[in-house]
Amino acid sequence: QVQLVESGGGLVQTGGSLRLSCAASGRTFSSYVMAWFRRAPGKEREFVAAISGGGGSRTYADSVRGRFTISRDNAVNAVYLQMDSPKPEDTAVYYCAAKYSSNWVSRTGYDIWGQGTQVTVSS
Repeated sequence: QVQLVESGGGLVQTGGSLRLSCAASGRTFSSYVMAWFRRAPGKEREFVAAISGGGGSRTYADSVRGRFTISRDNAVNAVYLQMDSPKPEDTAVYYCAAKYSSNWVSRTGYDIWGQGTQVTVSS
């Protein structure tokens, strides 16, 4: 079973950018659909983006579409979230998530989670 560790979080200003990384263990990484979720202070966890096992299909939450990009590199068992034009409302703990399904992307059904990495956006 894949294990996930996020990194790359920190403090960024609205004019900057940030790239989050998720390092995964396991020999069947390409069999997992990967996703990013986030939890803002005082708010519920929300879906951010997902990518299929082979990287050919992606989906985004409306709030980040056009600003964030999810990608993966199966050669090194990694998933990334490129955050461009971040806004203060993007401030949250960001979590990498996985589910065993290489073909379909979705916003639900993820059962493997990383520990999270804090992203703080200042104006």
